[in-house]
Amino acid sequence: MDALMTVLILDIGSSSTRAILFNETADPIPDAHISIPHQFEIEPSGASYIDPLILQTHAEQCIDDILRHSQADTIRAVGMTTFVGNVLGIDTHQRPVTPVYTYADTRSADDANILKAKIDLQAQHQATGCLLHTAYLPARLHWIRRTFPKAYESAEQWIDVGTYLYRQWFGDAPTSYSVAAWTGMLNRAALNWDVKWLETLALSAEKLPMLTDYDQRQRGLTFEYAARWSVLSEVPFFLAVGDGAAANVGSGCVGGAKIALTMGTTAALRRVYRAEFPPPVPTGLWSYRVRRDLHLIGGATTEGGSVFQWMRDTLRLDIHDLDEHLLALEPDQHGLTMLPLFAGERSPGWRADATAAITGMRLSTSPLDILQAGMESIALRLSLIAEQLHAGDEDAKIVAGGGAITASRAWSQMIADAINMPLHITEEKEITARGAAILVLSALGLADLNDFPPKISRVVEPRPQGAAAMRRARERQTALYRTLYD
Repeated sequence: MDALMTVLILDIGSSSTRAILFNETADPIPDAHISIPHQFEIEPSGASYIDPLILQTHAEQCIDDILRHSQADTIRAVGMTTFVGNVLGIDTHQRPVTPVYTYADTRSADDANILKAKIDLQAQHQATGCLLHTAYLPARLHWIRRTFPKAYESAEQWIDVGTYLYRQWFGDAPTSYSVAAWTGMLNRAALNWDVKWLETLALSAEKLPMLTDYDQRQRGLTFEYAARWSVLSEVPFFLAVGDGAAANVGSGCVGGAKIALTMGTTAALRRVYRAEFPPPVPTGLWSYRVRRDLHLIGGATTEGGSVFQWMRDTLRLDIHDLDEHLLALEPDQHGLTMLPLFAGERSPGWRADATAAITGMRLSTSPLDILQAGMESIALRLSLIAEQLHAGDEDAKIVAGGGAITASRAWSQMIADAINMPLHITEEKEITARGAAILVLSALGLADLNDFPPKISRVVEPRPQGAAAMRRARERQTALYRTLYD
């Protein structure tokens, strides 16, 4: 190992693009963090997309800025993690012909319903690890073809944003198994594009990128970028991995009975299984990939910190020490029942047409009551996923992180009560980027994925009375869901 070396990680998330330097033990370098915010377009109703040139400009600006850091000349490798479930079309010159459509775009709901009649849903769930849903590529491509036929026909290939960026910088690049797993079209056993979906969509495999593991090195920046980033001209770039996969590695949840819970804009619980052959996928959950031999099984919600921000803004809750006020409230004291499905539903029911709902409001109901009910409702939704992942495993352990978790002690307590398991809160600030750094160090042969367990700042224990209250609240929430959607 070099006496001094750093790893550059590009983290393209749902709300910002960042460049961060990490050392050889996957710790962030002080003052080596560049961040540029972005927002997805959400009009018309159901839309969620962004101009790929915005993401490209932001990523390149982040690299420009991080290379001014005093330790930039010690960079020995570059890795990337991105929000996944995204797709854009490119022409023969690698130029975009569509926006980047994101996992949160629900306009293909009708197309998912059309496709239901053409496939065996259960068989495809096990084959690809994904259910038929607007978050995935089959319904999305069907929708683009139906609504934007000219754009569809002009697309030479359909790729993800990480692959798009590498093709701008290197001329060509494949896609990792990790990112491909989030499309809903990767065959889990064969590790190629699923033949059944290709046939159903009348899509040639050549319309999708070549596949390989994330540790395939990309070298040889184009002349323009080699001149712009001379310090990186001969440095290996490793393929992008899904943000959820990186977050599990960064949380130290690789194998065993460890479950990673992350909550930022959205939320997810995930568990890694090391297996030669794909393990069965539980009903309502998904199976993605970290790498060829590491299966990532879990569930994700569309709701998370985004719902908290919406409620706080809409309810105009400008309360000093808001978290302390929430901590002082008895669990479920408001008598409200909420489904926080503002952007449709992913795990466990996968109702893309679902919307948010609240019952039990009275003239005495306060904005703080509604906020508490909303936060608890998300905790209850996470408990449904957690129940399937640990399934009575007494050795199961939950490591929790993400901005929404670390920022609110009240929310952490709600989640611990709802799941009825201790939450081990990590103090690591960059869980996803940290995981990508560990993956790069592993690809370089410098570390094992379990070599750098995260620092735990505190353990939140479930309270017996809180767990009981949340069980009753979940029964009401489940009844409301069944009334609306069963």
